[in-house]
Amino acid sequence: MQGEKRDAERVPILGELQGEMMVFQPMLVKDISRGGATVETRFPLHLNSLHDLRLTLGTTSIVVKGRVVHSRISDVDQDIVTYRSGMEFVEPSERVMNTVAEYLDSVKIDRSGV
Repeated sequence: MQGEKRDAERVPILGELQGEMMVFQPMLVKDISRGGATVETRFPLHLNSLHDLRLTLGTTSIVVKGRVVHSRISDVDQDIVTYRSGMEFVEPSERVMNTVAEYLDSVKIDRSGV
């Protein structure tokens, strides 16, 4: 047997140990504020569940934790169901808050034509 490459010993689990895997799925951001966003997904989001949201705001990408505050079916088209959910940002860092604020300011300026 070749030398062990792991830094720590793995312990076999007898029975079951439940877990979940986070997988980033596409979403469409319908609106955004300093406190949250409305998103559309092709899958339902459970009320009060927490999710990491990866947002590309202009040239900057951020990850912010969001809590689902409301969710509903917004459209049904043949076999495709679209869900619209309100996300409240949870304890965003100062960097994230500044990035969102700068993005919102730039969108407002672009729309005003200044």
